[in-house]
Amino acid sequence: MSSLITSTIDYDKEGIQHGYLQLLHSVHRSAYGFIPIPIASLKNGEGPTVLLMAGNHGDEYEGQVILSSLIRELPVEQVRGQLLILPMANFPAAEAGLRTSPLDQGNLNRSFPGVDTGTPTQQIAHYIEHTLLRRADFMFDLHSGGSSLFYTPTVLFSLTPDDPYLEIKQKIGEAFALPHTLYFERSDAGSFSSAAAFRQGVCNVLTELAGGGTVSKGLPKLAGDGLKRSLKLIGAITEAPELKTNTVRRSFDAEGSLFATEPGVYEPFADPGDDVEPGQLAALIHRPETPGREPVELYFEKKGVILAKRQPARVIRGDCLFHIGVDEKTL
Repeated sequence: MSSLITSTIDYDKEGIQHGYLQLLHSVHRSAYGFIPIPIASLKNGEGPTVLLMAGNHGDEYEGQVILSSLIRELPVEQVRGQLLILPMANFPAAEAGLRTSPLDQGNLNRSFPGVDTGTPTQQIAHYIEHTLLRRADFMFDLHSGGSSLFYTPTVLFSLTPDDPYLEIKQKIGEAFALPHTLYFERSDAGSFSSAAAFRQGVCNVLTELAGGGTVSKGLPKLAGDGLKRSLKLIGAITEAPELKTNTVRRSFDAEGSLFATEPGVYEPFADPGDDVEPGQLAALIHRPETPGREPVELYFEKKGVILAKRQPARVIRGDCLFHIGVDEKTL
């Protein structure tokens, strides 16, 4: 399909290429400018084509660090097939350190399948789905909690009924070896990158890697090693760090969330990784603007494990306070 975005790299060329997707963008300060979206290609002979993406949300930094390191450090001789790497997929958002683009307020992970002549975010989504994913066999979209959430490192697999990739996804989860694995059902009709992958017949893998608006010590190595093991598993690279056998992992077949019911300042009573029970106090929402008013009490409704906790204390009604893994299964 047509696109107004052009690439400075040749997708059919062997070897390592560093370049940009050029999205034409005319504004007051630059009448004939373009938005430079970084991209790299590592191509070496026969093998799968893998799209590796970070910066889908611009304030999620762990994936940007991991993919930037991969571009610099992975010898192309170890590649089998092709790695297409977007370390800052929604570049305007990533450059600004924001979840959404400052140009159009676009949330890239709510913009697929995109519009070829739409806003900048819509054009990026269109190019990813209709150009890059059409070339790919696998997609790894590296997310984290961003500025508002903090996750225990989790690999996520969105499934459709009779998912043809279920077995390989389970093996990738074992190779990634993050503390938590979450399986959830998602149709191919959505606006997420996972739905875009489904529409293009691509096996997709998502992560949530810490967050909190920073990069946690040791996290890029932990998740980067898992990514390399996953790439080796699918035959995309030839070498990867060995898996430590003492890694404790938990897996879940469903998810839940707890949301703020009132505006105020929330005080959490659970952290990522904690087990919770129905009826357990989850948080208080204080109303300091109303002296003497009792805080609102919020309770967990299901047994599960905290995957993520909201970071900023100030909340409004509808803010997600906790993301919870429920229906734990035995690995």
